[in-house]
Amino acid sequence: MHSLTTRLMGGAAALAIALSATAAVAQDKVQLVYSDTVQDADIRSKLLREEFGGCLGDQFDFKPYHGATLFKQGTELTAMQRGNLDMANLAIFDFYNQVPQTSILGTAYLFRDYAHMRKVMSPEPLADLWKQVEEQAKVKVLANPYIGTRHLNLRGDKKIMEPADLAGVKLRMPGGEGWQFVGEALGANPTPMAFTEVYTGLQTGAIDAQDNPLPANKSMKFYEVTDQIVLTGHLIANNQFTISMSKWESMTAEQQAKVQECALNFQAALDEETLRQEAELVAFFKGEGLEVYEPNKEAFRNHVLEKYKASKFSADWPEGLLDKINAL
Repeated sequence: MHSLTTRLMGGAAALAIALSATAAVAQDKVQLVYSDTVQDADIRSKLLREEFGGCLGDQFDFKPYHGATLFKQGTELTAMQRGNLDMANLAIFDFYNQVPQTSILGTAYLFRDYAHMRKVMSPEPLADLWKQVEEQAKVKVLANPYIGTRHLNLRGDKKIMEPADLAGVKLRMPGGEGWQFVGEALGANPTPMAFTEVYTGLQTGAIDAQDNPLPANKSMKFYEVTDQIVLTGHLIANNQFTISMSKWESMTAEQQAKVQECALNFQAALDEETLRQEAELVAFFKGEGLEVYEPNKEAFRNHVLEKYKASKFSADWPEGLLDKINAL
């Protein structure tokens, strides 16, 4: 009996030590809680899990939440600043209230095409601006994955060839002053609405139109409740893949390097996939019965840029940055 008791006690002690060691290993992992408005089934979410989460390795515990199930669109930055969220895929307009200088990157027709956007978003041209984001908004921009070029997507058969044709059109834009101004500059009546509510808004007629890249139009099935896509190409859209500065500074230099590497890995994979989809989707939408055409883009570009020059937004642009961007 004494021998049995000794063995049982020894086994219990061994189990306790093993469990303690397992808990210690789990505790040593860096937890990264991430929030996004994009649905879980979207290719962007899949690539995030594979190319970022899968790249991190065993020392990290990556927990992504999709479809705005953890935080609503537009509230992620505040959650990161309060320590309630580690990472998010933000829009440039999310920074406007705290870092007004960033408004230049949300200017419609700022980028000529994808290649121009990628040159501008390379580290050097915007180094000072991202430093200001770190200091004022308390988040670090790790990468700027390309999510597609935004076009107009409408109900009805009214042809949209120039900004005047959008008069009175209820165009859904994300909430926030910067986003709303994009819709106004295009000539429409901007209407704030959450991304997850757009399909129903189009279906019921609460809105007449929405603007998103072609891949998002397909994944969210907006083509089922609209009749035409106008290839305005007004925004070469990219998101700011960010981490809170408090989380960033809590990591070792080696861990920071790994997170940065994996963020750029995700950016490269999403860029490639988005460009591939865009090359195929015009034919897809035409096959679904939508009319897809290009308007007078020069008329749109001139109208939009004049609106921006006369607005308060241009007053916040860092001196000389527009010239630097145009020269690239």
